[in-house]
Amino acid sequence: MLGLVGWIAYEAVQRLLHPEPVQGGIVLVVAALGASINLLVAWILSRNNDSINTRAALVNVMGDLLGSVAAIAAGAIIYFTGWLRADPILSMFVSLLILRATLGILRESYHFLMEGVPHAIDYVQVGADMAGVDGVLAVHDLHVWDMSPGHPALIGHVEIRGLEQWPAVLDNLRAMLRARHGIDHVTLQPEAAGGKSL
Repeated sequence: MLGLVGWIAYEAVQRLLHPEPVQGGIVLVVAALGASINLLVAWILSRNNDSINTRAALVNVMGDLLGSVAAIAAGAIIYFTGWLRADPILSMFVSLLILRATLGILRESYHFLMEGVPHAIDYVQVGADMAGVDGVLAVHDLHVWDMSPGHPALIGHVEIRGLEQWPAVLDNLRAMLRARHGIDHVTLQPEAAGGKSL
C-alpha cells in the first residue's frame, strides 16, 4: 500500500507538471464501473473485519474505491470544464487518505507482532483483579498479549501461602480471568511465600 501511495503521488506530480489530454467521458464511465465493483467488495469485507488481514484488504479496496470516486469527479470536471489538473490534484488527495489508513494498519500490525497488551484489556486492572483472588498474596512477571487477533493469552507468577492451595487458587484465577477479561489461555507459575516454586 505504501508503494501504491508513492506511485500515485509520483504520477500525480508528473501530470501536474505536464498535463496530458484526458477523455473525460471515458474516464467517467470506466471509473463508475470500477466504483460499483469496489463498493460490492468493500461491503463484503466490512461484514467481517475482526482480523488485521481483513482490515488490510478492506483498506486496499477502499483505496481503489476512493481512486474510482476521484476518477469520477475528475472525469466530470474535465468533461464539463476541460480543466486537466483536476485529475492529479484528486489523485494526491486520495493517496493521502490511503496513506492515513495504511499507517493505522501498520501500527496495529506492529503492536500485534511485538506482543503488546491487547487494546481492549486493562493490564493494571488484570493484575489488581488477580491479586484480589482469595489465597493470592502477590502477582509478578505478568504478561498479556494476543496469540491471534481476539484471542488473548496471559502468563505470570503468583505467590500463595502454600503450594497445597494451588489447584483451588488456579481454578479461581482462571474463572475470574475468563469472566472479567475474556482471557482463556492462562499459564501461571505458583510460588509459595518465601520463594519456593512448584
